Amino acid sequence: MEVLAGVIFVFMYMVIVSEKIHRTVAAMLGATSMILLGILSQETALHHIDFNTLGLLVGMMVLVGVTSHTGLFDYVAIKAAKVAKAEPKRILIYLALITAVFSAFLDNVTTVLLMVPVTFSITQKLHLKANPFLLTQIIASNIGGTATLIGDPPNIMIGSAVKELTFMAFIENLAPIAILNLIIVIFLVEIIYKKGLHTKPELQADLMQMDEHKALKDRRLLKKSLFVLTLVILGFFTHSITHVESSMIALTGGFLLLLLAGGSHHLVESSMKAVEWATIFFFIGLFIAVGGLIETGIIGSMASQAVELTGGDVTATSLLVLWLSAIVSSVLDNIPFVATMIPLIQNMGAMGVSNLEPIWWSLALGACLGGNGTLVGASANLIVAGLAAEWGVKITFINYFKIGFPIMLLTIVLSTVYVYIRYLI
Repeated sequence: MEVLAGVIFVFMYMVIVSEKIHRTVAAMLGATSMILLGILSQETALHHIDFNTLGLLVGMMVLVGVTSHTGLFDYVAIKAAKVAKAEPKRILIYLALITAVFSAFLDNVTTVLLMVPVTFSITQKLHLKANPFLLTQIIASNIGGTATLIGDPPNIMIGSAVKELTFMAFIENLAPIAILNLIIVIFLVEIIYKKGLHTKPELQADLMQMDEHKALKDRRLLKKSLFVLTLVILGFFTHSITHVESSMIALTGGFLLLLLAGGSHHLVESSMKAVEWATIFFFIGLFIAVGGLIETGIIGSMASQAVELTGGDVTATSLLVLWLSAIVSSVLDNIPFVATMIPLIQNMGAMGVSNLEPIWWSLALGACLGGNGTLVGASANLIVAGLAAEWGVKITFINYFKIGFPIMLLTIVLSTVYVYIRYLI
């Protein structure tokens, strides 16, 4: 079964990379093959689907769908562009910084759901290609999410498993390297895309003369949207106190806003159309396919053998976990990998390894930053690609890989130096 599961997954992944057929079709056929061939039972397959992630996505997509009727995104786009003097390079930097900061204190999926409509509003007004802005925001969201306990699911999982790693501990240990990575990455991306970051002076002048307040179409709905969005953000912040899952917060917020907005058939139907169902089903297929690798012991075996190679040495284990997490998380969803690694690291502590802290930080850095490696490396990447497709912009696996993978390697190299100097010397 191990060989069969591995073959199915590799073939599925090759089809996704080739983009000969839609990635949702490839993922779902891979998932159903795992079930039909007996690698997973239907019940076990359902167990591996992360409904918390799916609920978060659907709830936030509904929220964004309703809020889009208010003109808020056009308002933010015009305001941000005017602050940047309508200069494309500045806009690229400002949007990346906003994305990173939001991703540190919101889930990075939530952040990109809010930022992508803003980005398209700006790029369309200035007749700019959206790809450089979108790819930069994907990378910035994953780097920003690295900095805090609540920024990325792997950090939430690690913080839940290791009570000593508090909210402030994550900021003190991960924020410095996240900030350094972000500064260097923005500088590099600006150089990579500098030829495409030009627009006509008349378009800049037109944008600077625009009144952002006129973009607001429905102020009553806007107030309701901002009220519900504030409640949702507070819910995310107080998760450690209330223990209410982020999916429940997002879904409650989305449907509460529909109720406050009147709950008309037209509004509900248009909001449901705003949900990227192709992306949702891609995640379902991916979760099940990865579940096949977990159930057959492939992921666990890989992780165990890698840790055994170090012989329990903290320095070697920390650096191995950092790089292993990054490489694996660039091609697989990082949630099941981190779920596999947590008990392995805890077992090391039970076997007498006294200083596990650098290993935990290495796992967090590798899993979060590794998500930048490929288009399927993190939830935020796929959401941006799905939303972009709705706007007629195609982000291909190969085009993203050419930018994302080298940048991921650079951030892991910087993180390696950081972990070694701070914890291991």
